[in-house]
This record gives sequence, structure tokens and C-alpha cells, in this order.
Amino acid sequence: MSREYPIIAVTGSSGAGTTTVKRTFERMFGREDVHAAFIDGDAFHRYSRAELAQILQTAPERKAELSHFSVKANLLDQLDTLFQEYGDSGKGTYRHYIHAEDKRMIEAGWQVGTFTDWQPIPSGTDLMLYEGLHGGLVTHDVDIARHVDMLIGVAPTINLEWLQKIDRDTKLRGYSQEAVIDTILGRMQDYVRYIQPQLSRTHINFQRVPTVDTSNPFELQDVPNDGESFVVIRFRDPSVVDFPYLVTMIHDAFMSRPNTLVVPGARLSLAMDLILAPQVRQLLAQRRFR
Repeated sequence: MSREYPIIAVTGSSGAGTTTVKRTFERMFGREDVHAAFIDGDAFHRYSRAELAQILQTAPERKAELSHFSVKANLLDQLDTLFQEYGDSGKGTYRHYIHAEDKRMIEAGWQVGTFTDWQPIPSGTDLMLYEGLHGGLVTHDVDIARHVDMLIGVAPTINLEWLQKIDRDTKLRGYSQEAVIDTILGRMQDYVRYIQPQLSRTHINFQRVPTVDTSNPFELQDVPNDGESFVVIRFRDPSVVDFPYLVTMIHDAFMSRPNTLVVPGARLSLAMDLILAPQVRQLLAQRRFR
């Protein structure tokens, strides 16, 4: 859809690498002078870390029910309302969830696992960029995907996804390896029910595939670096993609199917720039002004 206020959503599981795509957009927006409203998907969790811990302390049997992937643990009706309102008027309310990586906010006195206050989206934005778990979610009660103009999925091969999550959560968020593995296993049903179906609704998927052995992601090991992987990029509509141009511009890129481009992991940043920048320009060029 082409609207006055377009919405781009980057969706994927915890540890998949959605933040890498978000940072690519941030650089692109700075270069293109695009003013974006940045929406943190984790800000729509229903409970702070302390609140969730208290609930599970008194009712541990609810642990699987309240995984961050599940509908019951998130304010999805408010996310749906935000997407609807922003697409119609460029307005809405949002907040931020404090992660251990948010050093500046922690230094300013915020506690990890808490939320900032709800506040209005700044006026004068050109588009919204959402990054989180539910940008393409469809359930009986909400249809987030219907609001999104460009839906991007980030889905490494499953072993790599788990390996990346374990590495991030142990090194940056202070969890033990055993705790992270327990979280992965406890969320599995919700992962299959709520996360994976979104990746069939995307306009573009980025899937990193390692070229080194990750057979046992629960064994302590280094995450494969960019030079040790390829990225499979699938397009829903290949007719809008100039594949010959991309293959020419990205060294060692090739097509594996009529709708699929494969690029070396070390050239992912270039590939995302070449693929996403023209689509952002097109979204902005098609905006309907009242």
C-alpha cells in the first residue's frame, strides 16, 4: 500500500539480527535526509522484567504462556492501534524498553527491563520504522501485517539464530548459558505459532547461512563471522528487483532461484543498501499528501 505515512517493519526472532537491519536503515535515513519514527517492538511487552519475574515466582506454570513471543505477554492491540493511527495521520504514542545495551539510558538512571513513559511520536516524520518480534503478526484478534508497506524478515538458519542469541544474551545481557537455552526451549511453541508464520508474509527475507559447523548451537563456541557465511535474500515480487544490476554490483553474488539472491556475508551491508534504498525512495515518492 502507498500512504501518506508509510510503515516499514523489520521482524524476526530474538537474536535473529533485526538490529543489524535497523542500523542499516538508520545510516540510509541519515544519508537520504529521511526523518523516521523509530518504534521498539519490545516496548509493547505487557510486563517489565520485574513484573514478569514476580508473576512467575507465584505461578511458575505460566512461564511458557508468558514468553515474549506470545500474544498474552504483549500489548498487541496497542501496537495495532499505533500502526493504524500512524498510517492515517503520522501520529501515535510509543515508549522504549530498556535493554542492557542501552548504556546512555542506564547512565541516565533507567533500570534494565523497565519502560519509559508513553509519549507522542514527534511531528514531521516521513515514515515509521518498527523493529521487533511482531511486525508481521496475524491472529484472530489483530492483523499487524495489513498496515505495513515494507515488511522485512530476518531469519538465520535456526542453529545460527540460537547461537547468536546465546552469544548476545550471555555477553551483553548477563544471562548464563543455561538460562538462555532454557528460554529458547520454553518459547518453542510460541516461536512456531507466532514468529515463523510472519516470515511467509514478508516482502523481503534475509537469511544468513553459515559455512562453518554450527551443528550443536548449545555448545560454547564463537558466532560465525561475516566472512564465514552467505546471506540468502528472498523477494516476494521478483519483478520489482533488478537482479542483473545486483549481481554486477555485488561481487560473488548469484541467483539460486528466480526470486532469490545469494550474497557473501561480508557484502550484506552493501546488498541491503542497494536493495532497500530504492524501495524507500519509491515509498516516499508514492506518498499521498492531503
